[in-house]
Amino acid sequence: MKASSYAALRDFIYATAGIQLGESKQALVLARVGQRLRALGLDDPDAYIREVLQHQDQEEIVHLLDAISTNFTSFFREEAHFHRLTGILRDWKSQGQKKFRIWCAAASTGEEPYTLSMVCQEALGDFSDLKILCTDISTRVLETGRRGVYHLSKMDPVPPQSLQRWFGPPDEESFVSAKPALRGPLSFARLNLAEVPYPMKGPFDVVFCRNVMIYFDVAGRTRFVTEAARLLRPGGFLFVGHAESVAGIAPGFRAVAPSVYQRVVHG
Repeated sequence: MKASSYAALRDFIYATAGIQLGESKQALVLARVGQRLRALGLDDPDAYIREVLQHQDQEEIVHLLDAISTNFTSFFREEAHFHRLTGILRDWKSQGQKKFRIWCAAASTGEEPYTLSMVCQEALGDFSDLKILCTDISTRVLETGRRGVYHLSKMDPVPPQSLQRWFGPPDEESFVSAKPALRGPLSFARLNLAEVPYPMKGPFDVVFCRNVMIYFDVAGRTRFVTEAARLLRPGGFLFVGHAESVAGIAPGFRAVAPSVYQRVVHG
């Protein structure tokens, strides 16, 4: 891939998705663009990039973003967040709250949404109105999340009793499927966090957006945090990755724990 092609692609990805690709990422990006070349039977990455940028085919742009976006995740990743969420939900339940709305803003292949569903249902019991919106820019990973089928090797972080309660028995290839009760609160939809305003009405009680803002510049982080503040109810919580912070980005939040912020109202 020519340096000029990579520069043009970097600018396009930033303008389209708010994702910053550094100079050091060129080899990784070339490998991922190679996935699309093989799928299309092409062998010239420079010609492919010119074609995408010139013709702006929306379907191919989605495929390209699917290939470029990073989607590392796991069940119960950054487990302390889920312990804190359990306490928050139990407090709200004890105060009489019965309706709970959560947004998982970077759903990836579904491990985080299904973890949220387990944690929320175990904290709240069977008589709460729970809905969890799960969004991602990648249609490919969203489809994996919708299927809710995972190899047993990915299930090590899940407590044995939760695994038995929420997933079916392994098949002959050691895959387990989420049970209907676990899937029930979840809905999956594509959303580009770089395109504001977001179409949801809210308000949400909790927003999880972890390990996404590290790919955004200050403008991108400000854009997201401002929208999160708009969509969260006063007293709601925003969870971000441990390498991320919203301090100084936008008003309306106070830190309550590392990488956990509460929506406040001034004045």
